[in-house]
Parts: sequence; structure tokens; C-alpha cells
Amino acid sequence: MKEKEIERLNLLKVEENKLYENNKINLIGGIDEAGRGPLAGPVVVGAVVMPKDSFIEGVNDSKKIAEKKRERIYEQIIEEAICYSVGIVDQRKIDEINILNATKLALKMAIEGLEKKPEVIMVDALNHIDTCGIPYISVIKGDAKNYCIAAASIIAKVTRDRMMREWDEIYPMYGFAKHKGYGTAEHIHMIKENGPCGLHRKTFIKNFC
Repeated sequence: MKEKEIERLNLLKVEENKLYENNKINLIGGIDEAGRGPLAGPVVVGAVVMPKDSFIEGVNDSKKIAEKKRERIYEQIIEEAICYSVGIVDQRKIDEINILNATKLALKMAIEGLEKKPEVIMVDALNHIDTCGIPYISVIKGDAKNYCIAAASIIAKVTRDRMMREWDEIYPMYGFAKHKGYGTAEHIHMIKENGPCGLHRKTFIKNFC
């Protein structure tokens, strides 16, 4: 591993190491979401508890990692993780309760799915959340600042992208495998041309239909 990458990973782990050392914490949970902004598909929240000494090359904000590399790092994360879980809320529920509440619901589901409960949770930029009684620290742009949140962001992103590629086989006319449901010019054109499908969030596309 190159010296520059070692330095970057050490910076990502500064706040976690403080919790381990100063607060005598043993299990830290990282949480992040994927899919708040798209016009179609679910919102997915990843939750993960990594070992204290975890040091996987390339862990970063999932949006900064190329897809093939992200898939490879995902496999390393889930192999090394003490435990991990995902919470998934579909487009119908998003339309019913709005995307913020749907994200918070998926977060609670992800925490409930963890086999071992962390002593503290680090979450990317969410507040007023139900963490099942576990103390949490909300970090603005946490997926780019904290190792465990970055790992969770990769779990969430890869999980959601794989779902969207599967949906692409059912609805090939929208290009979901390419844009993953985000509001690209191509996707909006396809909605206007074909009309919406069952995967679209009605509250997100009302200006296009």
C-alpha cells in the first residue's frame, strides 16, 4: 500500500481511534445511505461494524470510487466486517412518507439487522433518528471523513446499484443499469417517452409527466 494511501486512511480513522482510546469503546457502527436523490427505486441504508484494526485500501466515499473498484472493496468489507446490515425502503413507501422519513426508517431497519449492537454509531449527516437506544454522532460529509461511515456508504451503494441492474432487466427501456434511477437527461427523456413504470417515485417525477 502506498504511503499516501496509508496517510489518507489514517486520517479517516482519527475520530474512531479517539473513541476507542478515550472512551474505551470496542464496537463502532458506521451508517450511510444511497438513493435519496434518484427518481426511481429504493433508498438503501448500510450499517457496518468493522474491526478496530481494519485498514482496507481504497475505502472512501462510495461516490468517489469507480464501480468495478467499489464492487471489489465491498467484497473485502463484508468479508472483514464484524457484522453488517442493510435497510431498504421502496419507492411506494417513499411516496407515502417522503424521502427523509423513508431514509430514517431504512436506518432503523439497518440497525435492527446488526447481529452485534455497536456501543456508538457514526452516521452521515442525519439527526433526530431512531438508533434503537444507541448513542450516535452525526458527521457532515461523514462518508468522506470517517472510515466506518465510508465503509457503510460502499455497502449501501453497491447493494442499491445491484438492485437497479436487476430492475433494468424488467424495465429495459429506462436504462436503470446505467444511471441507477438518477435524474439524468437520458432518464428524464425516457420517462417522457415511455411514461413512468412501477419503480418510479411518483412524488419525484410529477414535473415530467
